[in-house]
Amino acid sequence: MSLKTEVAILGGGIGGLTLGLKLAQSNIDVTIVEKLDAPSSVYRGELLQPKSLKIFEELNALGEILENGFSFSRIAFEEGEKEFAMDYSILPGDYDYSLMIEHEKLKGILLKQALHYSNFHYLPGSLAKGYDNGDLLVERKDVKEQLTVRADFYIGAEGRNSITRKEMNSKIKKIEYNHQFLTVTFPRPHSLEEGKIISKDERFLGLFPLPDAKVRSVYLIPEGSYKEHLQKGIHYFHKNYVELFPELDGYVTRLKNWKDIQLMIPTAFYADKYVDGRMAILGDAAHTVHPMAGEGMNMAIQDADVLGELLAEMYTSGRIVPDKLKWYEKVRKPRAENMISLSHLSAIAYSYSNRIITGVRRKGLKQIERDKTLQYKQMLNVSGLGYWPESLRDRLIQAGIMPARKEDLPDSVKSHYFYTEKEDYPWRKVEQP
Repeated sequence: MSLKTEVAILGGGIGGLTLGLKLAQSNIDVTIVEKLDAPSSVYRGELLQPKSLKIFEELNALGEILENGFSFSRIAFEEGEKEFAMDYSILPGDYDYSLMIEHEKLKGILLKQALHYSNFHYLPGSLAKGYDNGDLLVERKDVKEQLTVRADFYIGAEGRNSITRKEMNSKIKKIEYNHQFLTVTFPRPHSLEEGKIISKDERFLGLFPLPDAKVRSVYLIPEGSYKEHLQKGIHYFHKNYVELFPELDGYVTRLKNWKDIQLMIPTAFYADKYVDGRMAILGDAAHTVHPMAGEGMNMAIQDADVLGELLAEMYTSGRIVPDKLKWYEKVRKPRAENMISLSHLSAIAYSYSNRIITGVRRKGLKQIERDKTLQYKQMLNVSGLGYWPESLRDRLIQAGIMPARKEDLPDSVKSHYFYTEKEDYPWRKVEQP
């Protein structure tokens, strides 16, 4: 059996669905090939950053996302007995907050909206097997048949083991870490209404509120120590959480089984190319990032936005030229690599627990909180709304060698570092008269 479509997307995760919805709204015939036929229980990113919220509003999906998520502006950092804070409200404009939403709930919202369009096709339980003479070979589990998909463009959004990336012969550069995470969702104290990151001695705990009085947690453990934690039992897990944040007593203790707790192994990599002929890759197929800032899902959404705009313009103009895909790589590859670098530095800061590293980290957090310019740069770069690289002066301030700049930045200066429409979609200044 064969199927003809204009754009075939391999993978129905958040990135693939965002792209699929965007193309469907642009009257492009799009088919998503998704191997899962039921919701996944594997943890995926749940923290939406401001740029992603902006993209979803442009797709008319933000209202339902807000109804099903938990928004907050502040993330508190507890370092020993000291507390520092990072606040999204320092960002000018409407997107001065982040939002937690369960991954499968977000997928469901995007899929439901996309299915309203007759030109959107979704094939669950379908495994992409490879490419043959420019066609995609798909095995349908539900009807036990092989399907040949012929498309103008093939977009690999199928994750780390992307067959599209392999077909493109795109190589990856990989970064590994000396730690892992335990992650689980459990009932949340009502007082926990903001993000919280707690670091004490050799322990690290991240807490992020979800709706329905739940909280997503990530707990750092040394690489290779999972079996040791497992052997010590669920009560040892409870003990560590409650010692770090006593308000969790009576909440985390409702977890009764280790089977509810997942092991997350952080890695980071980036591909050397995102496009090749009629193929492109996005999200985890193109790059993965250390989960310290929860950026992986947001990077996929931002990939989908740029690629979707580019494809939509090709079909609207009638000039469907695969070589134009290079604009997507030109925009997204350096931005993804910047984010990987930022997350990597954050990960390194928490990878080692000796007194010198801890002291440097605390000094840096204290200076970022004191220095309004440093704090704005930190929040802007994490938000995805723009990018303002750190300078030598910034490094010296973080080290305490130079005094902090305590004056507030005017909104005109802050907005200057937002990505403009021309920076997000630079082909327009070339393609349009």
